[in-house]
Parts: sequence; C-alpha cells; structure tokens
Amino acid sequence: MAQVLEFKLPDLGEGLTEAEIVRWLVAVGDVVAIDQPVVEVETAKAMVEVPCPYGGVVTARYGEEGTELPVGAPLITVAVGSPDVDAVASAGEPAAEAEAEGSGNVLVGYGTQAPARRRRRVRTQLTAANGTAPAAPAPAPVPTLPPEPTAPEPSAPQGPVPVISPLVRKLARDNGVDLHALRGTGPDGLILRADVEAASRAEVTAPPTTAPPATAAPEGIRIPLKGVRGAVAEKLSRSRREIPDATCWVDADATELLRARAAMNAVGAPKISLVALLARICAAALARFPELNSYVDTEAREVVQLPGVHLGFAAQTERGLVVPVVRDAHTRDAESLTAEFARLTEAARAGRLTPGELTGGTFTLNNYGVFGVDGSTPIINHPEAAMLGVGRIVPKPWVHEGELAVRQVVQLSLTFDHRVCDGGTAGGFLRYVADCVEQPAVLLRTV
Repeated sequence: MAQVLEFKLPDLGEGLTEAEIVRWLVAVGDVVAIDQPVVEVETAKAMVEVPCPYGGVVTARYGEEGTELPVGAPLITVAVGSPDVDAVASAGEPAAEAEAEGSGNVLVGYGTQAPARRRRRVRTQLTAANGTAPAAPAPAPVPTLPPEPTAPEPSAPQGPVPVISPLVRKLARDNGVDLHALRGTGPDGLILRADVEAASRAEVTAPPTTAPPATAAPEGIRIPLKGVRGAVAEKLSRSRREIPDATCWVDADATELLRARAAMNAVGAPKISLVALLARICAAALARFPELNSYVDTEAREVVQLPGVHLGFAAQTERGLVVPVVRDAHTRDAESLTAEFARLTEAARAGRLTPGELTGGTFTLNNYGVFGVDGSTPIINHPEAAMLGVGRIVPKPWVHEGELAVRQVVQLSLTFDHRVCDGGTAGGFLRYVADCVEQPAVLLRTV
C-alpha cells in the first residue's frame, strides 16, 4: 500500500531562510527517483536544483513558479511503495525506486547514493481497483474559506484562511489586504502571493468613497527586496552599520601597464585580462600590508589577519550585483587568474554560481570603470576590511619625464575599515598599487 510522504524545502545552508520557485522540474503524476531534482529555486545566493529524498509518484506540488517559500514549507508530496509504480516498471518504463525511508538527502547538492542515471519523466494515471476512481493518495487538505455570514456580529470569530506561506501573510499585512475576504486561485482555494498582489492593486485603483486628504502621497511602485537584491540590501546595511569606513584615492598613469599587457598578449599564449593583472597587484600589495586582508571579530574584540587571499570581484548581472570569489588568488599566475575570472563571470551571468563561490572572500576588487565612471566610495563587502576600486582608464594630460604628455590615466581608490589600520597603512597600500600600475616592473621585485 502506498505511503504519502511530504518533502519540505530543506535548509540550503549559508544562513538562507527562504527561496523562490523558478521552475518546476516535475508535474503531479510523474514518477521520480530518489535524489532526483524536482524544482529549481533561486536563493539570495544563486539558483540551485533541489533533489527529493523519496522515490515514487508525485501527488501534489505546493507553490506556483514565482512564489517565495520559507525553509520548512511543503514543496511536494510523494506516494512511495505504490503498486502502480511497480506496474510501470514491469511494462518496461524506467520507474523510480520506492523505498519509503528515502535517501536522507536534506541539503542541496548532497546525496546518500551514487548519482542515478537520468530517467525519462513518466506520467501515470493512478486508478483504483475498479479502474474508475483515482487511487493516488490525495495531499493533506487545505482549509477552505468559511461561508460568509449574512449578518455577522461585530465580534464573530473569523475562520481559518488557506495560506501556507508566512510570506504571503506578511505581504497581505503590509498592504492592508484582508485574507478572509480573498478567494485563492491555487489548489483547493490556496491563497497565493499573486492573489494578494492583485487585491492590493485593486484597492489602489478603486475609486475612493470619500475625497482623499489633500496631502496624500502617491502610492508608487512597490518592488520587493528579495533574492539577490534583498541579500545585497541586507549585507550593505549591515556593513554601513558596523564598519567605520574611510576612503583614500590617487590618480595613476596606467600607460605602461597597458603596454605590458599588450606585449604579453602578443606572444601567442592565452590572452591575459587587465583585471587579472590588477588582481596580481592586489595580492602583492596585501602581502606587504596584511592588515587589509583581515576581518574584525566583534565578540572577541580582535582583528583576525588571514593567511590567504580569496579575492572577490564585483560582477553585474541581470539578477543584480554579485561578488564571486577567486580562491587562493595569491598562488595563481596571470593566466590562471584570467581563466578563473572568465569562468566565474560566465557562471554569474547564467545564474549558476553556487553559494560556496559567492562567500569566503577576504578582499574585493571593484572595477567600476566598466560603467564609464572615474571614482567611487563603495561600501565594504562585510565582513572584509577593504576594497580596491578601479575607475575607467582614459587619455589625460600628464607630466611624464618632466614634460606634458597625453597618458592613459586611471583613478584608484581604497575603502578600508578604520578599525584594522590607520591612514598610513591604507595610504601605503594604495601607493604601492599605484606604483605597480605605473611601473609594472615594480611587481617583479615581489614575485
């Protein structure tokens, strides 16, 4: 006899508490294998596929695409040990395993068995013994709205509302929407986020029964702070609250650096990117000024200097600004750095970065020159202690060897945590970086 098991959104790690459903990979009636991905979700870190630890027939899905669910909310229910699954297998179709105990897989990307070969999705029509009524166990019923009384008393109790997600309740509360007055469009009358948003828009556009106050402000467009944008907002707010930052900057003549790169790329070897050369300079500068490759342990009241450089770099994507991390940047040459920057940038734009590739940085390189600007005072990527900013490289008048000349000039800026060092250390770091940009041969003395 089949047993219906409920699979809930697992803890995705990295302190994440919710995820948005991007795409369902299975439908109700599909046969799934143990540890088969069933849904693609977007967290504040990346898009990941969530595997189900049970094998059997999908009997229900919870949440439409675009719905945000908290960790622990139901995702799907699966009927395991069903004779109909065995019948499909005996007919020659690749069926899922139906062990009721499941795989024990509770974290994305971790399973308890060898990866199963990809199975073709099989849609089965589960029937009862008489062949007429469906035999698949139904998911747990969702409470429905009570009938609206004709003449309710002011103190009459409200019945339960069919809402699974606490995020939907919060959205309704923030927008003044009465859930008891809504009829959900989801399964069994489930109230979805779209229902609350539609009700909110209807209230905004409905003609007022009385004249609005003369000082009423326009409603405007509300954009939820969620996903990558929500994570960025939270992290930057924390950084601004906790880190007493300061910024210093200097102009540098990058003509010789560009010439050095052109010479390196003229020998037929793999091309070297400019950001890779800047990363090499950062690693060399941090070796001289390790105070800036650190973080502050506020509970212990200690500055923790880190032995290796895990270099984050800002990458603009359609999903927002993300900061992938190049591991052990201090051990890589220019060619290896170029390849790793390219790989991470492509993964960022495709939304394939893992949480591990977005965390653990010790210092950030921010090339905002790609936006056509010269300077910036960025917010430090908490809990790091510093960030090097690089503006656009443009021809400008410059005194070179005692004469006025047109040179390729770049503005460099360093934003640093004033708790880890004073201005002398920060200025020394920035000056060394500028010297390497102006005379790349300086870098050879530290390699």
